[in-house]
Amino acid sequence: MTDTKIKICGLSRNEDVDFANMLNPEFIGFVFVPRSKRYVNPDAAARLRLKLRDSISAVGVFADEKIENIEKTARDGVIDMIQLHGSESSEYIMCLRQVTGKPVIKAFSISKIEDVKKAVMSPADFILLDNGAGGTGRTFDWTLTGNIERKFFLSGGLNADNVETAIMMTHPYAVDVSSGVEKNGVKDSDRMRTFIKAVRGD
Repeated sequence: MTDTKIKICGLSRNEDVDFANMLNPEFIGFVFVPRSKRYVNPDAAARLRLKLRDSISAVGVFADEKIENIEKTARDGVIDMIQLHGSESSEYIMCLRQVTGKPVIKAFSISKIEDVKKAVMSPADFILLDNGAGGTGRTFDWTLTGNIERKFFLSGGLNADNVETAIMMTHPYAVDVSSGVEKNGVKDSDRMRTFIKAVRGD
């Protein structure tokens, strides 16, 4: 049994929200990055959010987006938290948090120890450690996480087969999964259930 929290990212269909409501992860993610195959526009996300149970926090994923656009999505009640996957600066992060009042997660691609050191210095509320731009289905070297003394989301190539090992090695605040709970490119209820069971041990 673990207290590691779970984020299922890349929800875009009514069925995805139905699955999430049934399995109750702590977080779900809406991807607002147009180049992503999991992109959902803010209006569609707003409709999906109305179906989402109150116990689940909705995270909006952005990359180098204009602050005013993120602010509008937050103000409209579509998202509870903001996740950044671009080249956003510390000043951008602090400004965004000030204008939205929402917690900010900043994602970092990890390939060497210097990447971890840079991530730890971020002014974001949480950092997310990933292999690449997100949704790549590949892990990174988990030993690089060492003894991080701040809350972080672990992402990149996680699935039901490796998430227990990942948690034991890295002790993350939360695990973040997308492609690892998909079948033929869409969210799969059985894979979501198996993943969550592997994390929670129940």
